[in-house]
Amino acid sequence: MAITSLIINPGSTSTKIGIYEDENLLFDETLRHSTEEIAQYASIIDQKDFRKNIILNFLKEKNFDMKKLGMVVGRGGLLRPIPGGTYTVTDKLLEDLKVGVQGQHASNLGGILAREIGDELGIPSFIVDPVVVDELEPVARISGVPEIERKSIDHPLNQKAMARRYAKSIGKKYEDIDVIVVHMGGGTSTGVHKHGKMVDVFAALNGDGAFSPERANGVPALSLVEMCFSGKYTEAEMKKKIVGNGGFNAYLGTNDMREVTARVEAGDEKAKLVRDAFIYQICKNIGACATVLQGKVDQIILTGGIAYGKTVTDDIAKSVDWIAPVTVYAGEDELLALAQGGLRVLNGEEKAKEY
Repeated sequence: MAITSLIINPGSTSTKIGIYEDENLLFDETLRHSTEEIAQYASIIDQKDFRKNIILNFLKEKNFDMKKLGMVVGRGGLLRPIPGGTYTVTDKLLEDLKVGVQGQHASNLGGILAREIGDELGIPSFIVDPVVVDELEPVARISGVPEIERKSIDHPLNQKAMARRYAKSIGKKYEDIDVIVVHMGGGTSTGVHKHGKMVDVFAALNGDGAFSPERANGVPALSLVEMCFSGKYTEAEMKKKIVGNGGFNAYLGTNDMREVTARVEAGDEKAKLVRDAFIYQICKNIGACATVLQGKVDQIILTGGIAYGKTVTDDIAKSVDWIAPVTVYAGEDELLALAQGGLRVLNGEEKAKEY
């Protein structure tokens, strides 16, 4: 019998929802929230009832019968570091989402809303592969500065979903393949997936690896220290230079790769240099990740919004296809990935993990 699910993925100014029957999308919607609406609330958690009511009212307008639901799955938030998988929204997990143990972010509301709606209907609630998934091997944690440990805060939901998608396409399980997955969106991450675990990653948020449309990532450390103590910038301004105003934004004033590509095609030499540098750094990351697998890479997978650009993916493939074949899965179908995580538990393919 098919399982119907409600999927909830909250963002800073929107809440994406989807209704699935098994893996088949019945309908989805991006419920947008104006700056004025969000500004009414002092904290992320204060937005809970506002967002819940918008979701329920939308489903009511669609004449959707909530009693059909078999589970509710929310986007995981900034929890403590945990292994990948599907997690039941327990009281402890719920409390840490509310407190924001690693920070306040709209994604924290995903599990909170899933639990509340699920409890009201008497059905299970889950989160799947939140951004804090950390499966790094001990050797990958060493940074060179004892006070600073390398961490994994990146795109595990999409990375693991695309690795599973590739494994399924060749008749294998995720746990049976060794692949490198490159997520290219507003942030970038390049992960090493070894026997079902993401054992190393050039992370998107912590200043590691290739720059991206909005993030600086791997910046020469001493020069960065000098900028921090130059007296020209506040701490907040420096953080914004790294996350938000870095990368393409800093060099070209845009975070849209489509615009960058258009400039390149129009003969803009600076745009070409920055785009080529992005591709160059991604390729270096892939090469470094290949050493973690001792060169035994089953496949290189390119995903995220930038992967829609054939010029970019073709140029990356030209530089790295000697390591392994390249597969492109453009975009990031996070709603489906969340639904699939819950289905794996309810169908008995894996056990739900306890936080």
